[in-house]
Amino acid sequence: MIDPLSQVVSLLRPQAVFTKGISGAGRWGVRYSDFSHPSFAVVVEGECRLAVDGQEPLKLEAGDFVLLPRTPSFTISGFEPVIPDVLDPHAAAQSTAEVRHGTKDGPPSVRLLGGYFIFDGGESSLLVSLLPGQIHVRGVERLSVLVKLLIDEAAQQHDGRSLVLTRLVEILLVESLRLTQTRDAPAGLLRGLGDARLSDAIRQMHADPARHWTMAELARKAALSRSAFFDRFARSVGVPPMEYLLAWRMALAKDLLRHQEVDIAEVAERVGYGSASTFSTAFSRHVGQSPGRYAKTGAEAKVRFVPSDSVRIAAT
Repeated sequence: MIDPLSQVVSLLRPQAVFTKGISGAGRWGVRYSDFSHPSFAVVVEGECRLAVDGQEPLKLEAGDFVLLPRTPSFTISGFEPVIPDVLDPHAAAQSTAEVRHGTKDGPPSVRLLGGYFIFDGGESSLLVSLLPGQIHVRGVERLSVLVKLLIDEAAQQHDGRSLVLTRLVEILLVESLRLTQTRDAPAGLLRGLGDARLSDAIRQMHADPARHWTMAELARKAALSRSAFFDRFARSVGVPPMEYLLAWRMALAKDLLRHQEVDIAEVAERVGYGSASTFSTAFSRHVGQSPGRYAKTGAEAKVRFVPSDSVRIAAT
């Protein structure tokens, strides 16, 4: 059976993991400006407060896991009133040493392992927009184990290290995302997949994106009338069904053009267009540049990108 969540994570192509230890004690608080890269943290011990812009504040406890797919501005602090120190997340990411906030001496009131990674997929902004802004999971040991495995692997120089790190990040993403795959999740792909009626239609679109789907066919897959299907899909996923299908086709097309060196005619066929010219027109309208130009830009970016053979990490 097609797994849309795994497909989305695969197209995001997460890589380049950076991790460090973070602790706080006494009266402390820091505010990070918008970072854009996805970030995560697991609380090793103690408690703290996390307030992400646009989200409900969270009280984080030992064992909690948080994932921010877009990482907007946020404040993390203890529970005493404080004017937070303002930090540049890009500058902070350059340091690998464990960060201590507040009182420097004595035991910390909270210890976290925090990190971020980079989505190398050219369609990441589109796909990330389908995910919740904040994912908070409590008491799931698997996530803490995955973060520890990431740290252990990053600290070594074993053969196959880059592949293992990439796979661990993919697993971490899938694990954390599927735990919020419910009907009461924020509007987006996870909420749609958590709806038994809508999930089959979504899986069908992912399984056969080249098929000339109609609203009536998709509504039948969901066992709903066309109007009920349209309203329910738009409310749950955040976009109308055919708009979602177009977005998924364009995400696939961008991945094929950027990473798989497929010619435009074959890309057009794979994503449901009868001719290269029709596809080129649709792609240019949706993406803002022609498929040929997009493929060339992607090739140039791959030449410029030199993957790091080491992941910066701080011992905790």
